[in-house]
Amino acid sequence: MNSNSLILPDWPAPQSIKAFSTTRIGGFSSPPYEGFNLGTHVGDEPANVVTNRDYLVNLALLPESPRWLNQVHSTRVINSHDWQLNSDADAIVSQHINHICTIMTADCLPVLLCNKQGNTVAAIHAGWRGLAAGVIEKTITQFGGDPQDILVWLGPAIGPQQFEVGPDVYQTFIQHDVKASQAFKQTDATHYLANIYLLAKQRLTALGIEAIFGGDLCTATDQRRFFSYRRDHITGRMASIIWISDK
Repeated sequence: MNSNSLILPDWPAPQSIKAFSTTRIGGFSSPPYEGFNLGTHVGDEPANVVTNRDYLVNLALLPESPRWLNQVHSTRVINSHDWQLNSDADAIVSQHINHICTIMTADCLPVLLCNKQGNTVAAIHAGWRGLAAGVIEKTITQFGGDPQDILVWLGPAIGPQQFEVGPDVYQTFIQHDVKASQAFKQTDATHYLANIYLLAKQRLTALGIEAIFGGDLCTATDQRRFFSYRRDHITGRMASIIWISDK
């Protein structure tokens, strides 16, 4: 794999579990989508996106094309067995060999999960709305078994020094759990800096999940490697992908 185009999770997943996040490095798109844009909905030339998606399959030696979702900042979770092209969902779970579970981001938090048994995986698109509404909790219900058997990797997202939000976001989270206040730093009367990584970790640990990895890459500050909607507004999308391999 091209080490510049793909980031591999540093986590103790079973050997059968394959996972990565893409960067913006490589690919065939032109500015402002340069170069490895995988989103068809952002204004990029459709032919360039098709080329980039084909390149991804070859680069990562994927056993099938990714199961792309039409993400709508919801809590809808689908099983890979029920997936159809552009299914409306923000999380996908699989117990099937070589079903490529995929979500796209450009500041929102990608969450990849597997269990220690290596027979269940999931990919979650966790923007603040979906995170607050319970997309992580709803996905975890699809796993079954002991929460301590679940491993989690938090991929590239907007960092805690860049994610400025208003009091509505702050209130939404602390109404769910007052401990969420630890993830916010007030900067003036109407603005906070939010730590989406910590907010996700709080949700996960409340479910009894302790094996949480990643959470140290900021899309907004690393323009060379990552697309960022907050930084550039018109920009591409990266993918975070997980599957159960038969190899």
